Amino acid sequence: YLMVNIPQFQLLVYEHDSLMWKCNVVVGKEIHKTAIFQGTVRYIVFSPYWNVPSSILNKEIMPALRRNPNYLESHDMEWYDGRLRQKPGPENALGKVKFLFPNNFKMYLHDSPSKSLFEQEKRTFSHGCIRVQEARKLAVYLLRNDKNWPESKIDDAMNSQKEQTVTLKEPLPVSIVYFTAWVDREGRINFRDDIYQRDSRLMEALFAKK
Repeated sequence: YLMVNIPQFQLLVYEHDSLMWKCNVVVGKEIHKTAIFQGTVRYIVFSPYWNVPSSILNKEIMPALRRNPNYLESHDMEWYDGRLRQKPGPENALGKVKFLFPNNFKMYLHDSPSKSLFEQEKRTFSHGCIRVQEARKLAVYLLRNDKNWPESKIDDAMNSQKEQTVTLKEPLPVSIVYFTAWVDREGRINFRDDIYQRDSRLMEALFAKK
């Protein structure tokens, strides 16, 4: 299974309760909190389009378009079927691959062209979705038992600039969690900043006088 611990800013990959590997992630800003829930990764989309959400269109892109009439062209965007989308390519906001686990929050894991953000200590930069530092490695891992998808074919699909969706033969559970304190496998206690100020509300609920 996969687990993303939001305050830890990391994706962790487990097999039979053993940690196989982990990597840095970027999560949602305070005003665009990443949701806490469980799902199942069922699809990989190589060279994805980015279908711009209406909230980002209205609050960010339309004002930018009024300032710069060439904004869409310079960002490789186009209108399609009444919606705005960004074409596949190296500058696409989703990077070269995204991982879908159907949910009511419209959240997913994806690559990113902004690699430098993964080196920041506090990685709250997204609109709610989770950016994965080692997206290629995750794609290889999810398709490791599918003989139709060797690494060379994965690389080709990621760089084809032509969207392609793959249904996983072995869907994988994913948990998006929010742990600000835990004990690791070496018995060490870990603490992380309460980036969404959830601990104080939990404390109030636990210790409120009845």
